[in-house]
Amino acid sequence: MKGWWGRILRVNLTTGEVKVQEYPEEIAKKFIGGRGLAAWILWNEVKGVDPLSPENKLVIAAGPFNGLPTPSGGKLVVAAKSPLTGGYGDGNLGTMASVHLRRAGYDALVIEGKAKKPVYLYIEDDNVSILSAEGLWGKGTFETEKELKKIHGKNVGVLSIGPAGENLVKFAVVISQEGRAAGRPGMGAVMGSKKLKAIVVRGTKDIPVADKDELKKLSQEAYTDILNAPGYPFWKRQGTMATIEWANENSALPTRNFSDGIFELARPIDGYTMEGMKINQRGCPYCNMPCGNVVLDAEGQESELDYENVALLGSNLGIGKLNEVAVLNRIADDMGMDTISLGGVLGFVMEAKERGLIKDDEAPEFGDFKKAKELALNIAYRRTELGNFAAEGVKRMAEKLGDDSFAMHVKGLEVSGYNCYIYPGMALAYGTSSIGAHHKEAWVIAWEIGTAPIEGEQAEKVEYKISYDPIKAQKVVELQRLRGGLFEMLTACRLPWVEIGLSLEYYPKLLKAITGVTYTWDDLYKAADRVYALIRAYWVREFNGNWSREMDYPPKRWFNEGLKSGPYKGQHLDRDKYDALLSEYYRIRGWDERGIPKKETLKQLELDFVIPELEKVTKLE
Repeated sequence: MKGWWGRILRVNLTTGEVKVQEYPEEIAKKFIGGRGLAAWILWNEVKGVDPLSPENKLVIAAGPFNGLPTPSGGKLVVAAKSPLTGGYGDGNLGTMASVHLRRAGYDALVIEGKAKKPVYLYIEDDNVSILSAEGLWGKGTFETEKELKKIHGKNVGVLSIGPAGENLVKFAVVISQEGRAAGRPGMGAVMGSKKLKAIVVRGTKDIPVADKDELKKLSQEAYTDILNAPGYPFWKRQGTMATIEWANENSALPTRNFSDGIFELARPIDGYTMEGMKINQRGCPYCNMPCGNVVLDAEGQESELDYENVALLGSNLGIGKLNEVAVLNRIADDMGMDTISLGGVLGFVMEAKERGLIKDDEAPEFGDFKKAKELALNIAYRRTELGNFAAEGVKRMAEKLGDDSFAMHVKGLEVSGYNCYIYPGMALAYGTSSIGAHHKEAWVIAWEIGTAPIEGEQAEKVEYKISYDPIKAQKVVELQRLRGGLFEMLTACRLPWVEIGLSLEYYPKLLKAITGVTYTWDDLYKAADRVYALIRAYWVREFNGNWSREMDYPPKRWFNEGLKSGPYKGQHLDRDKYDALLSEYYRIRGWDERGIPKKETLKQLELDFVIPELEKVTKLE
């Protein structure tokens, strides 16, 4: 094979066994890599287990773009059965571990079992060691990475967990490079359950490539196109932080636990404010459009900001000082907690206190930075009753309180940074995302705002009208095929295409130069649909067939309440019209009215092996 090693490194922490498994070329071509490879492994090997038991497996999966000079190709997928949702969980992050894992000669790393005491893995090409991490246990991710680089040198990739992962916080993540995070649905907790503190990788091999000259030529062209794009200078200034202003203008900024879409203090936390504070910029390997804007926070320490973090830890909590938001962001990264879910959890606690459902003095009110910071640390360490309660995530908190009317999650994963009272397309993207309420797979809201039907003459400010046009379902599928499919399989960052307008045509050409395999767009879309159907089948199997279309509904709040302020005050989603849009989505995907792939669809996608397993738990159409 060219472009793929065809090798998976397997480490069993219970027995200490290390082995290399070769997998078929057919699987590489069908699932490409990254999320595709991870979903295939989890489907075959992780069935009906407790996500925090030794039987769960942590999969670190790369794609053909990784370890090579491809546009923003320094990504890595981290996947497992999710302790937060009970279904398929994954996330990707930019990290040198991606480069080194591939150069060490592997397409994926699978970690099984559980160590008796804290350990870390050291992988150097064909040599793999399981080493004691007792001196690192309890440390934050920043210090952990620094210590490991002192031991093993700077030219390594490091993945680690913080106290949140060690203490099995349900939304703990895996961290690299002081702010790159992966695995919102609790991948850090899975790593912690295995007593695995960190993974250190050094690779020195040349990755087999089909056409090195063509790869070099295409990559240079793509990098040049990025630098010359009209939007590049502004991107360099603000990155994703420009979205604060845009979301606020369009009544989509999460405000006070998503109870409103406009925040009166948006200006002091927006991209322009960040520009005045910025002291540095960070990027992932092979990226020439870095998105990590580093500021000094209210405690004088460095914090790397982007839109999602600031929206959920700022406006969503009623906090209007960017240097205070930056403290919460830094704590989340150092403790190894997902910033989005932390913001969702803190917002839920604040509203529950406002409603009188939580009477604990520790609980912060909206706008209370000091108590929010204290609770964030107590969540990471599970050291108070409220901290322990909040560490379980919004869904479990709502169930325990007996009120899910203001619980902002889908399938147990907290909603990211877009408030969808008037955006049914984006609500559908959240509802049908393969891991729960996440934006990365179909950021359809920008298209939705830009192409919404309007009435009357064009004016300076075009009035947005809520539309449930079936084309929105088509657009969600289209974006999922690209963002949640192609980019997650390659594995590459979507931002050069999304933000700068890099031509999509580069990607199949680069893939051919790397692997020698010609993929048409139909081939790539089919591969993406295959992975989506396999992940959906995984959810249905792990829920023992107890599946219905309600699993694909967005939070109740968007149906039952209206926006509190602004030009769209009082407006909200219509349940029946959303339902029709969801049915159209299922029709396009070839899934039944419950949201389960049909037999014919599974056969067309060459997923015949899924059918017998699913038929054990439910009847297939």
